[in-house]
Amino acid sequence: MRSVLLALAALLGLLGVPGAARAAEPFVVRPVEVTDRKVVFATVESVDRTVARARIAGTLEELAIDEGDTVTEGQVLARIDDPKLRLEQVAIEAQLKALEADRELARIELERARTLRQRNAVPQARLDEALANFRVIEARIAAEEARRDVVLQQLEEGKVRAPVDGRVLRVRVTEGTVMLPGEVLADIATEQYILRARLPERHARFVAEGDTVWIGPRGLASDEPVGKGKIVKVYPELEAGRVVVDIEASGIGGYFIGERARVALDTGERTVFLVPPEYVGQRFGVDYVILESGEEVVVQRGMARDGRLEILAGLEAGDRLLPVESHP
Repeated sequence: MRSVLLALAALLGLLGVPGAARAAEPFVVRPVEVTDRKVVFATVESVDRTVARARIAGTLEELAIDEGDTVTEGQVLARIDDPKLRLEQVAIEAQLKALEADRELARIELERARTLRQRNAVPQARLDEALANFRVIEARIAAEEARRDVVLQQLEEGKVRAPVDGRVLRVRVTEGTVMLPGEVLADIATEQYILRARLPERHARFVAEGDTVWIGPRGLASDEPVGKGKIVKVYPELEAGRVVVDIEASGIGGYFIGERARVALDTGERTVFLVPPEYVGQRFGVDYVILESGEEVVVQRGMARDGRLEILAGLEAGDRLLPVESHP
């Protein structure tokens, strides 16, 4: 029966039927040197994280952000109010009004003393005393204005602003909270995201900055790579026996911070057998190939490489395979 099928295939090839002879051509298994790839999980993280802190003590009167909000540098995130500062401001304003009245009286007294001195009606000491009194009041006014500026600056610092452009990861307070200087209101991640992967220590010697990384789809739906990235940083310190690398890739700005994705990195070379997919079949969940002799051999399939399937076990160099579809 098999000889009849082979003769029929040869006849079809002679008659010019497209692909008839080519489909039945055996595939010779040969070892191939390939770059070994390690598939690991990488976590989406921001390049930098910072915090928004309170700069004055007081009560949090207004909170304008929530988790997930996008903020810009300088944007007002919250407002802290200290009633004592406002009372101090009112007191300074009142003191300034009193000093301005004293300055006006001192100015009038100085003008009078100058007029009388020109007529030699008063001694020079009287003029000097009026001038000194006027300058003292002006100095007191300048001091009070400086105090007022300090209070106004403190009131302005009650507005908590975003230190950088980014995304709010966590809000740690609620309205009505009593705040102290330096307390953290929110954690903010910059809008520059990277994938951070951790590899076993044995692979540390194979990774370097600039290496290409294959990135899987979002949501861990498949092992098939859908994009590429590159290693931009290899950390010099191991974490729990693993080397940490940062991977730069496009299109991860919409991911959640902390979301995972599969990535594949080159970790040395090894010898494998690569077989076209039409020479590998599957029955009841078991992969198999068909030798030229007609014998079916169970194999262990690995990952796909350049349109071919990696066979991890079951084959030997020199085996000749037939396409699964062409075998009766």
